[in-house]
Amino acid sequence: MVSKSCNLSRSNLSTTSDVPDSHGKPPLPPTVTFARRTPSGRYVSYSRDDLDSELGSSDFMNYTVHIPPSPDNQPMDSISQKVEEQYVSSSLFTGGFKSATQAHLMDKVIESEVNHPQLAGAKGSSCAIPGCDAKVMTDERTVNIVPCECDFKICRDCYLDAVKTGDGICPGCKEQYKTMDLDELVENRQPLPLPLPSEMSKMQRRLSLMKSTKSVLMRSQTGDFDHNRWLFETRGTYGYGNAIWPTGERTGNGKDNEIFEPSELMNKPWRPLTRKLRIPAAIISPYRLLIFIRLVVLGLFLAWRFNHPNNDAIWLWGMSVVCEIWFAFSWILDQLPKLCPVNRATDLNVLKDKFETPSPSNPTGKSDLPSIDVFVSTADPEKEPPLVTANTILSILAADYPVEKLACYVSDDGGALLTFEAMAEAARFANTWVPFCRKHGIEPRNPESYFNLKRDPYKNKVKTDFVKDRRRVKREYDEFKVGINGLPDSICRRSDAYHAREEIKAMKQQRQKTDDEPVKDVKIPKATWMADGTHWPGTWLKPAPDHSKGDHAGIIQVMLNPPSDEPLLGTADDSGIIDLTDVDIRLPMLVYVSREKRSGYDHNKKAGAMNALVRASAIMSNGPFILNLDCDHYIYNSQALREGMCFMMDRGGDRICYVQFPQRFEGIDPNDRYANRNTVFFDGNMRALDGLQGPVYVGTGCLFRRIALYGLDPPRSKEHHPGCCSCCLPRQRKHATGSRIPEENRALRMGDSDDEEMNLSLAPKKFGNSAFLIDSIPVAEFQGRPLADHPSVKNGRPPGALTIPRELLDASIVAEAISVISCWYEDKTEWGHRVGWIYGSVTEDVVTGYRMHNRGWKSVYCVTKRDAFRGTAPINLTDRLHQVLRWATGSVEIFFSRNNALFATSKMKFLQRIAYLNVGIYPFTSIFLVVYCFIPALSLFSGQFIVQSLNVTFLVYLLIITLTLCLLAVLEVKWSGIELEEWWRNEQFWLIGGTSAHLAAVLHGLLKVVAGVEISFTLTSKSAGDDKDDEFSDLYIVKWTSLMIPPLTIMMTNLIAIAVGVSRTIYSIIPQWSRLLGGVFFSFWVLAHLYPFAKGLMGRRGRTPTIVFVWAGLLAITISLLWVAINPPAGTNQIGGSFQFT
Repeated sequence: MVSKSCNLSRSNLSTTSDVPDSHGKPPLPPTVTFARRTPSGRYVSYSRDDLDSELGSSDFMNYTVHIPPSPDNQPMDSISQKVEEQYVSSSLFTGGFKSATQAHLMDKVIESEVNHPQLAGAKGSSCAIPGCDAKVMTDERTVNIVPCECDFKICRDCYLDAVKTGDGICPGCKEQYKTMDLDELVENRQPLPLPLPSEMSKMQRRLSLMKSTKSVLMRSQTGDFDHNRWLFETRGTYGYGNAIWPTGERTGNGKDNEIFEPSELMNKPWRPLTRKLRIPAAIISPYRLLIFIRLVVLGLFLAWRFNHPNNDAIWLWGMSVVCEIWFAFSWILDQLPKLCPVNRATDLNVLKDKFETPSPSNPTGKSDLPSIDVFVSTADPEKEPPLVTANTILSILAADYPVEKLACYVSDDGGALLTFEAMAEAARFANTWVPFCRKHGIEPRNPESYFNLKRDPYKNKVKTDFVKDRRRVKREYDEFKVGINGLPDSICRRSDAYHAREEIKAMKQQRQKTDDEPVKDVKIPKATWMADGTHWPGTWLKPAPDHSKGDHAGIIQVMLNPPSDEPLLGTADDSGIIDLTDVDIRLPMLVYVSREKRSGYDHNKKAGAMNALVRASAIMSNGPFILNLDCDHYIYNSQALREGMCFMMDRGGDRICYVQFPQRFEGIDPNDRYANRNTVFFDGNMRALDGLQGPVYVGTGCLFRRIALYGLDPPRSKEHHPGCCSCCLPRQRKHATGSRIPEENRALRMGDSDDEEMNLSLAPKKFGNSAFLIDSIPVAEFQGRPLADHPSVKNGRPPGALTIPRELLDASIVAEAISVISCWYEDKTEWGHRVGWIYGSVTEDVVTGYRMHNRGWKSVYCVTKRDAFRGTAPINLTDRLHQVLRWATGSVEIFFSRNNALFATSKMKFLQRIAYLNVGIYPFTSIFLVVYCFIPALSLFSGQFIVQSLNVTFLVYLLIITLTLCLLAVLEVKWSGIELEEWWRNEQFWLIGGTSAHLAAVLHGLLKVVAGVEISFTLTSKSAGDDKDDEFSDLYIVKWTSLMIPPLTIMMTNLIAIAVGVSRTIYSIIPQWSRLLGGVFFSFWVLAHLYPFAKGLMGRRGRTPTIVFVWAGLLAITISLLWVAINPPAGTNQIGGSFQFT
């Protein structure tokens, strides 16, 4: 293998191969030169060979990275790998297009002292070799590992130097090192073993691997065993660590490709992990009948309206008819996808029995669940407080899921040191919080929410030391909050002190050069300094070139090392604030990621950040499933991940692209004035879509299948052909015939043909030139398959296949992750177009889910008894309107793009297509809604009405339409579980948003399509109001925005119209009360819907902004003058006729 330097150009990186070099030399082991960056920006080598060397012309040290030939052929021994992992966690990796990849070894990450073995910057003894101050190798409990009985302390680099160049002689006692097993060494604290012979592969050392007799499985260039190829050619019918399929029990027809299946799996009853709970017929049948009745009545009503125009006011009649036709069309689009709502339930006991209980295929009972990578995204620590993000991360680290199968990635798109150090503080506090949660079964596992619970915290707690532990952890958390909140000032003070020191040093140097001449002021860029006294490579407090929000290097820091494969139980000797005896103290892996940003590149906002995390995580952990959370959405139910995994691991789960959880919010006012909980959508519309092809993706709280994000087609996609009403009628299936491609390969198809499979040789054009990333794709696909515990499970994996230890991290892996988050990596690839989160819309979540459904994937809606996740929502009127504006603008962009459901493929179900069509069309309803809200006022001003007269036919139609709407609402409340008040609040805000944010969204969308004008949106603030004594102080803050003008105008116009209509009718010669009644009724209907808006404008008592009164007065005067000008009082036109029914 040819080693490549990390600062090569992009074209050179793409030439990395698995063949030996031209001289026939064997592959070189991955080597990394670690270096410490000095305050002046220079790097001092930490390698034993380069210890005393000085740097040349460059300001950095290169280290070589190469891709291992295969997963089972990596020359580094297990001891070196574990120590390499400690080096990785203590190093800050930076790099990108304009800078070389560097590993900056840090003395400390934060000011606080850390002592957990997984934490970055954990303290340890120094190497005893003169001139080397590296850390001594330690085990999982931070106990020094000494390779010799003389207890001579030595670091990893010096140890390897002694082994390779010193014939294994200890530098202390000059005796030969002894060779022993690593586990015995750690247990007895005895000498380290020498590296194992290079001829023995890693797979031979760690696994009992079944041998293959097929010579084609050997790579022709290197002669190494091709593990990935064998994995798929054997259809996964092999085991790790034990024989999955016992010999002598086989099924099939005696051919070479038959599969061994024990009779135990063939005969035992199969238990599903999930159940579909259909809505009772007593509710759903009347519901569907009412939809049909209302549909017929609407058709008859529109026909009657069209045949009975109001000749006295044809303009008023025309506007009303056009609006009513559109409302009927919009209602149909909204109502049809609700024909088949379903509920679902999971069985966590069955999940535990199948994946975590000892069995013949898994004798040890180790977890056979697949790994999950959790993504947390943040961009601005000022609008997204670090304390909120830290609490979200703590809830993830404490989740009830196998520790070694969980990894958390934090995307800091702002590259702020404040976020970096807040994450480091959270990792330090997790050392106390996570074991405390495991010991006492704490719920919820967000410390801020837990300690603010209003219920009795001691209920159902049986351990006698709970009260003492809780008080100590609460005190520790209070100190943690003080530290987080004090970080901004701490960073500023530290940076000022280091900057003053640098200025003094520069002045001294200038004085030495100029002798007695006057010293001029020295201008030094004011940098932001880290805790170890070096420059922060990300965004500085005072922006500078290469250190601003849109221009900085890529950064990766492993805050918490990957945990050991075996539980690490606390002991009575552990020095902690609480007793953790027999409690697993391991922590999941935590990684800080800030992708590279450079001027001139489109970084695609949140979607680009998520795609960077997808690539980095594929290199570092490659979990087959990805959970994405906003920084303010935390895990409220510690078993939420297991609930989602029930769907993915159930029969047919390999065709599920994502599991969407409902969004639940805290801090909402009791009356939910602006429908912030959005329960009608999350409990109504989403349950209904779950009965079709699945719910839409709503941006957070979603568990993805990784390969679905890669743009791959679902397995058996050609066997599923959705029909017009496939939710209600039996599914039509077409079994593939004549296809010779194995199912394992068809699971990796990206084409529309049965015979077209993904060609990995063309993968760089789709995924980029990272061989690590491309090689991880089939592994993620295999690990994400359901368990093949019964013959009816198609495309499954054998039990016990995921009980093997994970690969250890080394610097070459992190360096590769740095390269895939660089700003240029996506150039000329399909990232953002077909792969990953889709670009081009502010609502990238909806578009991403649409693309998956369009390829034939299914999604599932998981509503748990205890809320899975909880977050915050803006309760302020202005913030809420801007949030809705962003959503609606994204919908308009979807409508004018190729993601319009009108262009969907045949793989998408008909009713699912209607649902997506409604997503793009609903903002346009605002145009007709605004017109219709002015019609009552125009009717009162003109003395006319939308019909010639209030006859019995019109009133009967109106009554039936209203009654059916109310009955549908009652039944919808029944099957969705929402309350009638919540339904009414949703109706109110539908009109408020429709007359304000939706209308502005349509204008923005038209400007973007016609004139190419881009509209930028700001982040929704997650911070609270100024009044700390009032939990809902934000609710009363009035922040004026132009979005308030249309609804305020409608409200004032209708109020004035009512006054004008009543006064004119009273003073008319022949009062026409019938027409007045129609206009007043509909005006009150408009005002009733706008009541929350009016209440929000008033704010607190005595705090109504002056601009509200100014606008109200101007509108009232303008409307009055317009009416007087159009219809003067001296005119002869009066409201004629009488109140009568015809």
